This record gives sequence, C-alpha cells and structure tokens, in this order.
Amino acid sequence: MTGAQSGKTESILDVIGHRCDTRPVPILYVGPSREFLTDQFEPRLMGLFDEAPKLKAKLSRGKRMKKTLKRVAGVTVRLAHAGSSTALKSDPAGLALVDEYDEMLKNVKGQGDPLGLVEARGITYADFMTGITSTPSQGMVETEMDEETGLEFWKVAPTDDVASPIWKLWQEGTRHHWTWRCPHCREWFVPRFKCLSWPKRATPAQARREAFLECPRNGCVIEESDKAEMNATGVFVAPGQTVDEDGNVFGDPPDTTTLSFWVSGLASPFVSFGERAESYLKALASGDSDKVQTAVNAGFGEVFTPGGGDVPEWEEVARLKAPYLPRTLPDQAVFLTAGVDVQKNRLPFVIRAWGPRATSWLIDSGDLWGETSQQDVWDDLADLLTQPIDGLPIRLAFVDSGFRPGKKFAVPEHRVYEFARRFPRFVFPTKGRRTQSKPIIQSKIEVKPDGKSAKYGLTLHLLDTDHWKSWVHERLRYPHLTEDGSPALGAWYLHSQTTDDYCQQIVSEARTTSPSGTPVWVQRSRENHLLDCEALAAAAGFQLNAHRLGPNARRRDDDDRAEPRIAVPDANGQPQETKGSKFDRIASIAARFNGL
Repeated sequence: MTGAQSGKTESILDVIGHRCDTRPVPILYVGPSREFLTDQFEPRLMGLFDEAPKLKAKLSRGKRMKKTLKRVAGVTVRLAHAGSSTALKSDPAGLALVDEYDEMLKNVKGQGDPLGLVEARGITYADFMTGITSTPSQGMVETEMDEETGLEFWKVAPTDDVASPIWKLWQEGTRHHWTWRCPHCREWFVPRFKCLSWPKRATPAQARREAFLECPRNGCVIEESDKAEMNATGVFVAPGQTVDEDGNVFGDPPDTTTLSFWVSGLASPFVSFGERAESYLKALASGDSDKVQTAVNAGFGEVFTPGGGDVPEWEEVARLKAPYLPRTLPDQAVFLTAGVDVQKNRLPFVIRAWGPRATSWLIDSGDLWGETSQQDVWDDLADLLTQPIDGLPIRLAFVDSGFRPGKKFAVPEHRVYEFARRFPRFVFPTKGRRTQSKPIIQSKIEVKPDGKSAKYGLTLHLLDTDHWKSWVHERLRYPHLTEDGSPALGAWYLHSQTTDDYCQQIVSEARTTSPSGTPVWVQRSRENHLLDCEALAAAAGFQLNAHRLGPNARRRDDDDRAEPRIAVPDANGQPQETKGSKFDRIASIAARFNGL
C-alpha cells in the first residue's frame, strides 16, 4: 500500500515475469476497470513479454493470444477486471494479483466481494498466493510511538473508522512500515505527510521550490537530494521489531498469515517533495474536498478524513496547556460556565472560566458515570454544579436535552427538564440545530417531569451547533501571545493536567460542507462528547456576554463589594491598582445577570 507513482504496477509486472520464467503457474491479474485493463496494463504486459528474451521465447502468439489471455511457458496469464464476475470465476489460478483494490466495486453484480471471488480461484493450489496493491481512500487513523525504537507506527484503527478496503487488509497483516535513516542524526524514522514542511503562507509554486522533510526525531532538514540514499538504505520495520544503526532488523512482526507493507508516497523516486507539497496546497486552495483527498491518498499513501483538511492534531491541542492546576481560578477569571452532554450511561461535562474579551480557561472536565435514566447520576451532577470553585459559583450551565438521529442511545428528555427545574436560576436545557438564523434562540417549553403540561415552563435554548463547534475549533489556533510577548486577550487555555483523551475528543469532529453548501460535522473518532460540552460551555459564556468583558474586568469576591479594581502591571512590570472603567463595570454587571 502506497501512493501514486510509486511503482505498484511495475512491481506486479516484475512478479508476473519472474514467476512465468522460474516457476510457471496460472496467473490471474485483476484491475479496477475494463479501460484500465485494455488501455494501460495489457500494453505494458506485452512490453514486458517482448523485451525479456526468455519470456518472448515462451510466449504463445497467434490465435491463442487474446487481449485478456496470454499463454507463457504453457500456462495462462488471464487479465480480468472487477466489474466482471464471469472473468473472476473463469479459471483456477496459482497466483492472483489485484491492482488498485480500493477502486473496485464492493459487490460484483450480486456475486460478492471481488477479493473473495479471486481467492476462490486458488482453492485447488496448495501454495496459492494473493498479492494486493492499492492507494488507500478514506478513514480515520492515528499513530502510536514505539518506546523502544522511537518509531511512530500507524495504530490499528477500529474497522468502523476506516472506509478504505486496502487499509483494513493492511492493518490485519504484519503492518511493515518503510523506514528511513536520517542522513544527519542517523536516527531511523517513518516518513509521512506531517514530516513534510514548507514556508508559512507559501504559494504552491514557492512550496514546490522550498519544501523539505523535517526529521521527526531531531528536526533535521532533509532535502530531496537525500531521498535516493535514504531509499537505498531503507528497511521495512513492523511493530514489535527493532532496527540497529546498520539497518539490521530484529524481532518478530505481529503473528498473522498476511504479510503487509506500507510505503509513504514521499519515498517515490518519480515525484519530489516539492511536487507533493504543491499538489496539496493547490487542492486546499480549490476548496474541493475530492481534490484534497486525491492529494492525500495519491500523494502520500495515507487515508483521508473527510472534512479534516484543516483540523489540528490532538498534540497541537495539548500545547495549549497553561501553568495552572485543575479546579483553580486564574486571576483574570470573571465567571464560570458549564456544558453537559447526556449519554446512556454517563454525563460528560466541561467547566470553563471566562475573562476579558472571551479569554477562557478549562477548569474541569470528565464524566459522571451512571445510568442517566436513574436519579443517582443526576444528584452527582447537582453536587458538581453547585460546588463553588475558589469561592466562585458556576453562573450558567447548558445541558443537552436531545439526541441526534443515528445515535445509539436515546435518553428520555424529561430527566434533563426535571434537572433544570431543580435549578431554574442557572441550569437550562438545550437542543442543537445544524444551522439557524442566530447562534442562540430561546424557546419556552411547558412540560412537567412526567411529560404533562406544567404551570411554570422552562426556557429551552436552541443552539447553532455549527457556529459553536466552529468557534471552539477557531480558538485552537488563536494567538496566545501578543507581539511583545504578553498574554493575548481572547485566548483559549487548558490546565496543566489536561488529559490526552480530552485533547483527542476536541478534534474528534471535522467541518465540511455538503454539495448544497450546508455545513456538516464529520465524526473522526467515536468519542466526541467533550467537544459537544465545550460548544455548550462556549454558548453559555456568550449568553453571559463574555465577549463584552473589557480588559480590566475581574470577578467580584464575596468580601469585596467595592467598585471593581484590578491589579495590572505598570511599565516596569510591577502590579499597580487601576480603577475599572465605566465600560468594564457595565460589562461585568451584564455578565452577571444576562440570561438568568
């Protein structure tokens, strides 16, 4: 499995030629389409037979030779395509070769998977082998670091997260990775798309000229001129194996009957680093998701996550950690909000503090476990939301009260309404909508816990999920420092003990658009609840006018009833008392009372 222009079809031709010359056996070649077969592969196959003297002498010509059937050394070489079940079931074969597997139909005229039909041709051969090559298509996969070797391997992904047939087959096998040795630090590494670098804000043409590879071990700059030597000394390494300085591989690969290999498209000797970068940037500039997918699949041999072209990796989210502990308030925090998602067996939650110009800090996050159809977990949520943090209570909490079509679990809405009725001052139910005219729309609902009409209603907040999830993702790359190195207003922070799971969930969905232009959030991994919680907490923050808090706004402590004052540094960096402006006082008042 690799990218385009990496020699996949040439390798198949080499295998056919070698087998016909040394150990003749009936061979079945399967291409993705009739046109590919007759216009591209067959002429190249005939070129092989005509140019190799031994094969040329063994080839039977005349009436016995057809476009899709050759006879070499007395055995057949049949060419078939995945759209014809008849061709796939015609003759027994001792060797089958499948080309561009991801482009084939999943079901050939109601006869089943083409690979299954191909493998059925070899039942009568004890040493039957099937070789499969392809460029991958779509999926969501992550990497994992081998602590002993320092190599970063592709992690086995749940099959539900991968649409690419060849990737599924590959991860069922030994998972050998093509590994290079850095020409500078001499460390081994697995080249992949994220190693490719180019100047910031570079044009496609500039990226073509100046692109380079950055060694993931020590940051060394690797030029295109180094590629030939790295390929010459490269080795295949599977998870569980080690490689020494001389390129000797030790240890056993995963125990499986499938031998599988992955080679990055960056290793292609026919396409330069710069050309790969140029193609990718051109695809991004086009705004066409299909073109971006082609650039990722064909250019790098990696699966493409729809809508994920500009979503940060979770490691980038982790770099937003700031030096403060969970459940402690930064000095600039003015008020707290919470967002709570509802699942069948738990309540994921996020608590976030807000300061000047919507600067925010993650205070706490996690899951309250328990069947949400029962009361116990809701009592736990009540304890969580009513407990002040450093003396500051949660000002507003949004709790998701609905479920989206396709979710595995559907939680009765009345539990959320009942909980909101217990705390009508600061807890409000919400429902998400894909798009609406305003980010937040309030709607009155008249219902009791049993579903009947109530004398006093609740205010349901309808949220534009596209707006609020987009807001969270935009904050991931928001500037955190000004030009003079001071903290920037509007930044989005995480506490120092934020878990990797939290960071992964924040980028668990990617925004894309349908052909009609409607925004669609595509789930990249199964766990995405904390992203929903952050979107809820953000909506609550803006309902309290977090974006209107002035630079000098600060919280009013219980023992401080005087006019708000805040310590700010003077020209020498020393704190000094500054009286809050009229704007700050009005904004603080609005933040305390709006929406309650």
